[in-house]
Amino acid sequence: MNLTLYYAPVACSLVPYVTLTEAGAPFAVETVNLRAQQQMSAEYLKLNPKHKVPVLVVDGKTLTENIAIQQFIARSFPAAKLLPSDPWLELQSIALMSWCAAGIHPFLTRINAPIKVSGVAGTEESVTKIAMDALDESFKILDGKLAGHDFFFEHFTACDAYFYWCFRRALQLGVKAEAYPNCAAHFARMEQRPSVKKVLQFEKETMAAFAKSA
Repeated sequence: MNLTLYYAPVACSLVPYVTLTEAGAPFAVETVNLRAQQQMSAEYLKLNPKHKVPVLVVDGKTLTENIAIQQFIARSFPAAKLLPSDPWLELQSIALMSWCAAGIHPFLTRINAPIKVSGVAGTEESVTKIAMDALDESFKILDGKLAGHDFFFEHFTACDAYFYWCFRRALQLGVKAEAYPNCAAHFARMEQRPSVKKVLQFEKETMAAFAKSA
C-alpha cells in the first residue's frame, strides 16, 4: 500500500500524521504552504476541490476529512489498536472525533479569522467571544471525561490525536490551559509520545523551509 499525506504546519493534518506514525505505517509526506495559498493551486485542487488539508492518497486514490482518514488508518493497521475493540466503545470514539470535527474545530477557525465568519468589520470581538464560550463549554465536558484517565479510552486511540490538535490549537489562540486541568494533563502526556515529537519536529523544519523560500 502506497500512502502519501498532504500536510500543512499548524493545521489539523497533524492528526493523521500522528496516527499513521502510531500505526507504524510507511508513508510519504507532501507539504502544503497555506500562507502561500498553495492549497488553491490548480494541481492541489485536483486532489481536493475543498482546498483543505489533510488529504491522504492511498494507491492513487484520495481520501479527505480527518474522521474518514482516522478510521481508514485504524482499519488498515488493526494491530495498532487505534480504535477501541468493543463495538460500542468504537462508536463512542468515532462520536468523540466527530465532536472534535464539528463541535470544536469550527470555533477554532472563527477565533483564528473572525472577519471571515461575520464579514462585517467591528464584529470580530463578538464572534471571538461566542466562539470562546463554545470552546469553554466543550472543554469543560471533555475535562470531566478525562478525570482519572490518561486517555479517553483504555489506551491511546485515534480520537486522542484529534483532541490533542484541538487543544493545542486552542492554546495557540489564547485558551488558558489551567481552566481545564485534565485536558492540560492529557496534552502534556501527548507531547511526550514519540509520534507527537516526530510531527512537531517536522512542523518546525517545514516552517523554517517555508520561511527560507519566502
